[in-house]
Amino acid sequence: MKLNTIILMMGLGMGTLTACKNEAKQDAADTAAVPPNVEMNTAPATPVVSLMPAFKMSDEKGQPVTLESLKGKKVVVNIWASWCPPCRAEMPSIQNLYKKTDKEKVAFVLLSVDDQMEDAAAFKKKQNLNMPIFFPGEQLPLLFNVQAIPSTFIFNEKGELIKKMEGMDDYDTQEYVDLLKG
Repeated sequence: MKLNTIILMMGLGMGTLTACKNEAKQDAADTAAVPPNVEMNTAPATPVVSLMPAFKMSDEKGQPVTLESLKGKKVVVNIWASWCPPCRAEMPSIQNLYKKTDKEKVAFVLLSVDDQMEDAAAFKKKQNLNMPIFFPGEQLPLLFNVQAIPSTFIFNEKGELIKKMEGMDDYDTQEYVDLLKG
Protein backbone atom coordinates (compact mmCIF):
# COMPACT_ATOMS: atom_id res chain seq x y z
CA MET A 1 0.00 0.00 0.00
CA LYS A 2 1.33 3.42 -0.88
CA LEU A 3 2.34 5.72 1.99
CA ASN A 4 -0.06 8.49 0.97
CA THR A 5 -2.96 6.00 0.94
CA ILE A 6 -2.02 4.83 4.45
CA ILE A 7 -1.85 8.42 5.68
CA LEU A 8 -5.20 9.24 4.06
CA MET A 9 -6.77 6.12 5.61
CA MET A 10 -5.36 7.05 9.02
CA GLY A 11 -6.84 10.51 8.67
CA LEU A 12 -10.23 9.12 7.69
CA GLY A 13 -10.10 6.65 10.54
CA MET A 14 -9.65 9.50 13.01
CA GLY A 15 -12.57 11.41 11.52
CA THR A 16 -10.26 13.99 9.98
CA LEU A 17 -10.19 14.95 6.34
CA THR A 18 -7.97 17.84 5.37
CA ALA A 19 -8.13 17.72 1.58
CA CYS A 20 -10.20 16.39 -1.28
CA LYS A 21 -7.92 14.36 -3.54
CA ASN A 22 -8.17 13.95 -7.27
CA GLU A 23 -7.79 10.16 -7.41
CA ALA A 24 -7.26 10.03 -11.18
CA LYS A 25 -4.36 12.47 -10.90
CA GLN A 26 -3.00 10.63 -7.86
CA ASP A 27 -3.10 7.24 -9.61
CA ALA A 28 -1.24 8.69 -12.61
CA ALA A 29 1.34 10.29 -10.33
CA ASP A 30 1.84 7.04 -8.39
CA THR A 31 2.52 5.05 -11.55
CA ALA A 32 5.07 7.52 -12.93
CA ALA A 33 8.33 6.00 -11.77
CA VAL A 34 11.91 6.93 -12.44
CA PRO A 35 13.46 4.41 -14.86
CA PRO A 36 16.10 2.21 -13.16
CA ASN A 37 18.88 3.52 -15.41
CA VAL A 38 18.24 7.20 -14.49
CA GLU A 39 20.10 8.56 -11.49
CA MET A 40 18.27 11.12 -9.36
CA ASN A 41 20.13 14.37 -8.80
CA THR A 42 20.39 14.85 -5.05
CA ALA A 43 22.53 17.99 -5.16
CA PRO A 44 20.82 21.07 -3.74
CA ALA A 45 19.24 23.05 -6.55
CA THR A 46 19.02 26.79 -6.83
CA PRO A 47 15.55 27.73 -5.61
CA VAL A 48 13.22 28.63 -8.44
CA VAL A 49 10.78 31.44 -7.78
CA SER A 50 7.33 30.62 -9.08
CA LEU A 51 5.56 33.58 -10.62
CA MET A 52 1.88 34.39 -10.73
CA PRO A 53 0.63 32.74 -13.92
CA ALA A 54 -1.14 34.54 -16.72
CA PHE A 55 -4.63 33.22 -16.22
CA LYS A 56 -8.10 34.19 -17.38
CA MET A 57 -11.05 33.81 -15.07
CA SER A 58 -14.49 35.32 -14.64
CA ASP A 59 -16.09 36.94 -11.63
CA GLU A 60 -19.52 36.07 -10.23
CA LYS A 61 -21.21 38.31 -12.80
CA GLY A 62 -19.43 36.55 -15.65
CA GLN A 63 -17.09 39.47 -16.31
CA PRO A 64 -13.59 38.50 -17.51
CA VAL A 65 -10.70 39.13 -15.13
CA THR A 66 -7.04 38.20 -15.41
CA LEU A 67 -4.96 37.16 -12.46
CA GLU A 68 -2.17 39.41 -13.77
CA SER A 69 -4.44 42.46 -13.38
CA LEU A 70 -4.08 42.05 -9.60
CA LYS A 71 -0.29 42.50 -9.64
CA GLY A 72 0.80 45.31 -7.36
CA LYS A 73 -1.15 43.77 -4.47
CA LYS A 74 -0.53 40.66 -2.46
CA VAL A 75 -2.83 38.03 -3.95
CA VAL A 76 -4.36 35.08 -2.11
CA VAL A 77 -5.60 32.41 -4.52
CA ASN A 78 -7.65 29.67 -2.88
CA ILE A 79 -8.72 26.79 -5.12
CA TRP A 80 -11.86 25.21 -3.71
CA ALA A 81 -15.23 23.61 -4.46
CA SER A 82 -18.55 23.75 -2.65
CA TRP A 83 -18.77 19.93 -2.58
CA CYS A 84 -15.40 19.57 -0.78
CA PRO A 85 -15.80 19.25 3.04
CA PRO A 86 -12.32 20.63 3.91
CA CYS A 87 -12.89 23.56 1.54
CA ARG A 88 -16.16 24.39 3.26
CA ALA A 89 -14.57 23.94 6.69
CA GLU A 90 -11.75 26.45 6.07
CA MET A 91 -13.97 29.18 4.55
CA PRO A 92 -14.80 30.87 7.90
CA SER A 93 -11.07 31.29 8.66
CA ILE A 94 -10.45 32.74 5.19
CA GLN A 95 -13.42 35.09 5.69
CA ASN A 96 -11.93 36.25 9.01
CA LEU A 97 -8.55 36.87 7.39
CA TYR A 98 -10.28 38.74 4.56
CA LYS A 99 -11.95 41.05 7.10
CA LYS A 100 -8.54 41.85 8.66
CA THR A 101 -6.76 42.86 5.44
CA ASP A 102 -6.48 46.14 3.58
CA LYS A 103 -8.41 45.61 0.31
CA GLU A 104 -6.22 48.26 -1.36
CA LYS A 105 -3.15 46.11 -0.71
CA VAL A 106 -4.49 42.53 -0.76
CA ALA A 107 -6.73 40.73 -3.26
CA PHE A 108 -8.50 37.46 -2.55
CA VAL A 109 -9.30 35.11 -5.42
CA LEU A 110 -11.52 32.26 -4.31
CA LEU A 111 -11.23 30.16 -7.45
CA SER A 112 -14.11 27.69 -7.56
CA VAL A 113 -13.66 24.46 -9.47
CA ASP A 114 -17.34 23.55 -9.12
CA ASP A 115 -19.01 22.21 -12.26
CA GLN A 116 -21.65 24.95 -12.05
CA MET A 117 -21.01 28.56 -11.03
CA GLU A 118 -24.40 28.51 -9.33
CA ASP A 119 -23.20 25.91 -6.81
CA ALA A 120 -20.38 28.14 -5.60
CA ALA A 121 -22.62 31.22 -5.58
CA ALA A 122 -25.29 29.38 -3.56
CA PHE A 123 -22.67 28.24 -1.03
CA LYS A 124 -21.34 31.79 -0.70
CA LYS A 125 -24.83 33.16 -0.11
CA LYS A 126 -25.80 30.43 2.38
CA GLN A 127 -22.60 30.99 4.38
CA ASN A 128 -22.89 34.82 4.26
CA LEU A 129 -19.43 35.14 2.75
CA ASN A 130 -18.56 38.54 1.30
CA MET A 131 -15.35 37.54 -0.46
CA PRO A 132 -15.22 37.56 -4.26
CA ILE A 133 -15.43 34.21 -5.98
CA PHE A 134 -14.08 33.52 -9.44
CA PHE A 135 -14.31 30.72 -11.98
CA PRO A 136 -11.66 29.45 -14.39
CA GLY A 137 -11.96 31.02 -17.83
CA GLU A 138 -9.47 28.54 -19.23
CA GLN A 139 -7.57 25.44 -18.18
CA LEU A 140 -5.80 25.88 -14.86
CA PRO A 141 -2.14 26.86 -15.25
CA LEU A 142 0.49 24.27 -14.37
CA LEU A 143 1.23 25.91 -11.00
CA PHE A 144 -2.41 25.39 -9.96
CA ASN A 145 -2.53 21.70 -10.97
CA VAL A 146 -2.53 20.33 -7.44
CA GLN A 147 -3.18 16.89 -5.99
CA ALA A 148 -5.77 18.14 -3.49
CA ILE A 149 -8.15 20.95 -2.76
CA PRO A 150 -8.36 23.22 -1.01
CA SER A 151 -5.02 24.64 -2.09
CA THR A 152 -3.86 28.17 -1.44
CA PHE A 153 -1.20 30.24 -3.16
CA ILE A 154 -0.06 33.62 -1.87
CA PHE A 155 1.84 35.96 -4.17
CA ASN A 156 3.67 39.16 -3.24
CA GLU A 157 3.20 42.49 -5.02
CA LYS A 158 5.72 41.48 -7.71
CA GLY A 159 3.74 38.33 -8.48
CA GLU A 160 6.23 35.97 -6.80
CA LEU A 161 4.87 32.97 -4.93
CA ILE A 162 5.62 33.43 -1.23
CA LYS A 163 3.48 30.64 0.27
CA LYS A 164 1.75 27.49 -0.96
CA MET A 165 -0.57 25.30 1.08
CA GLU A 166 -2.12 22.07 -0.24
CA GLY A 167 -4.95 20.97 2.02
CA MET A 168 -6.90 22.79 4.68
CA ASP A 169 -5.37 25.38 6.98
CA ASP A 170 -6.46 27.89 9.61
CA TYR A 171 -6.00 31.31 7.99
CA ASP A 172 -7.37 33.28 10.95
CA THR A 173 -3.93 33.62 12.54
CA GLN A 174 -1.52 36.44 13.24
CA GLU A 175 1.03 34.71 10.98
CA TYR A 176 -1.24 35.15 7.95
CA VAL A 177 -2.21 38.69 8.94
CA ASP A 178 1.49 39.59 9.16
CA LEU A 179 2.27 37.87 5.84
CA LEU A 180 -0.39 39.97 4.10
CA LYS A 181 0.57 43.30 5.62
CA GLY A 182 2.21 45.62 3.11
